[in-house]
Amino acid sequence: MNTPSHLHLRVFSADAIDKIHAAVLRLLRKQGVNVQDQSTRKQLIKSGCRESPDGLVLFDTDLINSVLEKVPGNVMFFDRNGQVALDTGGGDLKFAPGLNCVDVLDYKTDKVRPCLLKDVVETARVCDALPNIHMAANLGNPSDVTFEDQARAAVQALIENTRKPIMFIAHDDIEAAKIWGYLAEVAGGWEVLSAKPWGLDLTGPTSPLTIKPEACRRLVFAAHKQLPVVCYPCLFPGISGPMTLAGAIAQSSAEVLAGIVIHQTACPGAPVISGSAVVPMDMRTVTLAYGAPEYALVSLAAIDYLQAIGIPTWIGAGCSDAHRLDAQAISEATMNMTAAALSGTSFVHNLGYLSSGKIGSLELLVLCNELAAMAQQLRAGISVNTDTIALDTIIDRSKNGKFLTHPHTKKHVRNALWIPSLFQRFGRSRWQESGASTTAMRIKERLQEILH
Repeated sequence: MNTPSHLHLRVFSADAIDKIHAAVLRLLRKQGVNVQDQSTRKQLIKSGCRESPDGLVLFDTDLINSVLEKVPGNVMFFDRNGQVALDTGGGDLKFAPGLNCVDVLDYKTDKVRPCLLKDVVETARVCDALPNIHMAANLGNPSDVTFEDQARAAVQALIENTRKPIMFIAHDDIEAAKIWGYLAEVAGGWEVLSAKPWGLDLTGPTSPLTIKPEACRRLVFAAHKQLPVVCYPCLFPGISGPMTLAGAIAQSSAEVLAGIVIHQTACPGAPVISGSAVVPMDMRTVTLAYGAPEYALVSLAAIDYLQAIGIPTWIGAGCSDAHRLDAQAISEATMNMTAAALSGTSFVHNLGYLSSGKIGSLELLVLCNELAAMAQQLRAGISVNTDTIALDTIIDRSKNGKFLTHPHTKKHVRNALWIPSLFQRFGRSRWQESGASTTAMRIKERLQEILH
């Protein structure tokens, strides 16, 4: 018998999940959510919700259970050739960059500067070239484009430079609808795009327990068009939610469920994704801490809970609080990429974030491409069957020790162990003879190869 298809580290026990879920349901039933779009409020009340004396929407538990039964078990994304690029329910890990940073770290000058449209173009080309990046994103917002045109210009730059699926964040529901319309035009119509979607909109509630009008309308629009959407807020423990991680997960999960009820009552069975909505802060400096171990831990725990109630998920990784591609950046990105490999989800995003998500780095993205390959190998676990146990091979060559020439070795030599493409395993003499390059130097060389 084979071992499980992939490793899975669970943070929450079944009892812990039950306690979190009970707290989530109580929050939604007793406290309620500030749903600020009147049309959405009417639809929720028509579906079985109630309105509290202070104007909050109270969510009926039976309605929530009914909605959870209709949420699709997985969401699939396609490239523009119509091939499956990413499946949230698949066993293999798939990766995507972060998006919407203010600045970029220019790999040619090592200077931090505002993101320009040409940086989005280069990001798309790098995403297209890296084999372990499966969905493209703009990584930074182009400052040389008017605010009103930023998101649309970034999306256009992406689709003109890669055929991989893309994700985006619009400034409001009107802009999101325009971007979706543009993608539908490129795809050849709304039905074509919804049948094999290659776009993903990111929206959701606002902590604490609020869903603003534009988020409501974006969720409803995506549901009606059968287009995938990420529904999650961004909760900062001790700032916009409880300081404790369990409390932060309970509140953010209630916010997620409220958004998903809005989405699914608009169109049951429409594709939706969620994940951890909790980003720790270093309370000494009030700085986001993407590199903190708690970011990885809470992400894993949120995956446990959301998957237990049947919601497709993604997880953040490949990011750091460092301002350069230094030892801190590499250590933090490796730590959270490893955690992502052990999560129960197959969709990993946020690759390429430096400076707590303020700076986008193509160098870190190239490094994460290598870390992604390592993570995939770790996630795969160890297959145990007659062939891999290799008992006959052991008996055949145990006396003379000549395993190197055995047919079993030849059969598995290219797939049993991971072979790096960026990292090196040369002896010191060969390394020196080949130029004694560092990983940072090889990353820059790889970017030069892609972009020039």
